[in-house]
Amino acid sequence: MRRLLLALPFALLPLAVAHAHDDHDHDHGTLGAHEHGVAKLNAVLDGNTLELELDSPAMNIVGFEHVASSDADKAKVTAARQQLEQPLKLFGVAPAAGCKEDAQELESPLFGDAAQTDEDGDSHEHGHAHAHADVNAHYQLTCATPGKLTQIDLGPLFKTFPQTQKINVQLIGPNGQKGIEATPAKAVVAF
Repeated sequence: MRRLLLALPFALLPLAVAHAHDDHDHDHGTLGAHEHGVAKLNAVLDGNTLELELDSPAMNIVGFEHVASSDADKAKVTAARQQLEQPLKLFGVAPAAGCKEDAQELESPLFGDAAQTDEDGDSHEHGHAHAHADVNAHYQLTCATPGKLTQIDLGPLFKTFPQTQKINVQLIGPNGQKGIEATPAKAVVAF
């Protein structure tokens, strides 16, 4: 039921950024279907609940998209997963908002997850050897004083994963919904 909170509004939200569309269709003929350096973030503030859903090519997070076989690659995957498990260090939210993590879900073929399927049953696994791997992170936070949460600073996320050059952000909050393009130089997004 919680996923509905994210899924419904974003299905209706037109983004100003032309190439920011659902990249689960993996249409390789379309620019932006899986673009290295570009991630997507959905952020919903509903009452005292803040939900964040990050969808990024694995290249942005660990520097490669193949299943880790070498010790060095396995170490990169382990380190990236540990960083992703700490959303309050990746997403800068006002301490006055009193946000605490309630739940998280991390998915990626690099984490040893099996082929993933969407709610509509589409498989994310490709039948060819040069499959694109994504990292999906979903966080649910409860904020004691949500009125103090007026923006999210993505600077820590850009610093932690420097291969991420742009994040197409879709925000839904008390002031409505909007699409914003965040970059390391313009990393703060306001609700």
